[in-house]
Amino acid sequence: MSDTMMTIREMCEEYDVTARALRFYEAKELLAPQREGQKRLYGHGDRARLRLILRGKRFGFSLEEIRQLLNLYNSEGGKDRQLKEVIELGKLRLADMEAQRDELNTAIEDLRNRLDWGKEQLSQK
Repeated sequence: MSDTMMTIREMCEEYDVTARALRFYEAKELLAPQREGQKRLYGHGDRARLRLILRGKRFGFSLEEIRQLLNLYNSEGGKDRQLKEVIELGKLRLADMEAQRDELNTAIEDLRNRLDWGKEQLSQK
């Protein structure tokens, strides 16, 4: 992606988000677009942050967790510190997701068994 600035409409189209979502992320201090009057202009850094926000949401991170991770980039230790924290938090989230998947697989199997039992009961009549 170039260093060209993007308008809110262009951001919405490019990342399949609503203007409301972008303004919400700005209010939560996740994005900080440049302002020209009422117009918001998003640079390369804003686009990178939005990609990370959307990925974090998809992985189930809270907005506060995402905000804290994004802010690490500009802190002491910068990118390396941010990456280490992402890895640690990611490991925890992955373990949670795998546990949820296992619970869901168990529930699916149980439901299949109940449906098979029900069909068997009806076929015996």
